[in-house]
Amino acid sequence: MVSLQPPVCDFGWKAHEFNLRGVDGKRYTPKNTCGKNGLLVMFICNHCPYVKSIRDRIVRDTRELLKHGINSIAIMSNDSAEYVEDSFENMQKVAQQYAYPFPYVWDETQQIAKDYGAVCTPDFFGFNAQLELQYRGRLDASRKEAMPDVPRDLFNAMVQVAQTGKGPLEQIASMGCSIKWKSET
Repeated sequence: MVSLQPPVCDFGWKAHEFNLRGVDGKRYTPKNTCGKNGLLVMFICNHCPYVKSIRDRIVRDTRELLKHGINSIAIMSNDSAEYVEDSFENMQKVAQQYAYPFPYVWDETQQIAKDYGAVCTPDFFGFNAQLELQYRGRLDASRKEAMPDVPRDLFNAMVQVAQTGKGPLEQIASMGCSIKWKSET
């Protein structure tokens, strides 16, 4: 397992369009998913130990962000042929098991991960109501092992986005497993 860190926020970068199928059978785009104050786009998967270790905190934070007008969506872009745990059927099971309060969608071609420049799971992109990037950082300081009383970087940043339309100037990159790209033949 290679641990990667994505670049930090490129403020104002516009959310790329997508139209992806969710585990509930519905189609999702940035526009039909965005809340009145913004949208959190998360690149996650089922098998990554980093994602597994923060699932409960992601669910907690995304539920609370709904109260601030921030909706969320999770995109799974890994090569599910090589990583069966990340199959669409397993995505459905995980979303149900953890009662995801957000759409969990499949980037089957991996094009959306490429468009966004996603490099790892988890990789978080926080947009304001105009779908301009305001946050690209970590969930919190605890990394894989939950630590008590650490600042909730992602949650606090997205509350700030909800209130002001702008993210914090200082952000610390997320860290996780590399996206599992399909081999090019």
